Amino acid sequence: MRGILLTTLLLAAATPAAAQGHDHTQSATGGHAHAMPAGWTARLDRANANAADIMFMQMGTGFHAVTGPSAILYNPATTATGAFTAGATFRQNKASAHPEGYGLIIGGRNLTAENQDYLYFIVRQDGKYMIKHRAGAETHTLVDWTANPAVRAVDAQGQASNALSVMSTPTHVRFAINGTQVAEFPRASGPNTDGVVGLRMNHNLDVAVTDFAVTPTR
Repeated sequence: MRGILLTTLLLAAATPAAAQGHDHTQSATGGHAHAMPAGWTARLDRANANAADIMFMQMGTGFHAVTGPSAILYNPATTATGAFTAGATFRQNKASAHPEGYGLIIGGRNLTAENQDYLYFIVRQDGKYMIKHRAGAETHTLVDWTANPAVRAVDAQGQASNALSVMSTPTHVRFAINGTQVAEFPRASGPNTDGVVGLRMNHNLDVAVTDFAVTPTR
């Protein structure tokens, strides 16, 4: 499925962030704080969640994330504007009790403030993907959970590898999974794409991240 044109974006579905998904959060670290890679930080979805329940560490040239509560993980120095491609490969190491999403954020602004703003593109273990816009305490659904053959579901061992990319051009923003475009919307009428690029991890996941990169495109 290629080139799905999203004509109704920010008004599609606005929901308070606290109302999203399951909240059966487990501790990833036993409550012991774990140092993050240099320059990286986490912002948790819920104010009452504990950052010590997230483990995020360097693993070779990539990263290893084990959650805990849902969060975005980012280095504020990693930004992109204009025409660019952001991407990474995610390997889910084991199945979670409930299907939970992981993937990319782009267009991050005010990430330490109440008026945080970013776009996120995630997949989950049952072969579905989703695109949302976070604005303060609300999220706006651009593409709800949608099955697509491009998304690799977990195998019998509970593992799956998926490469996600977002290409921002002067006219459009395009979303691809394992090299297959799954969605597209006009840049002029969509949410902001300029800003911090990082990672999104939902509850109780064990995910390795490789090839995280942002490159300018024409």
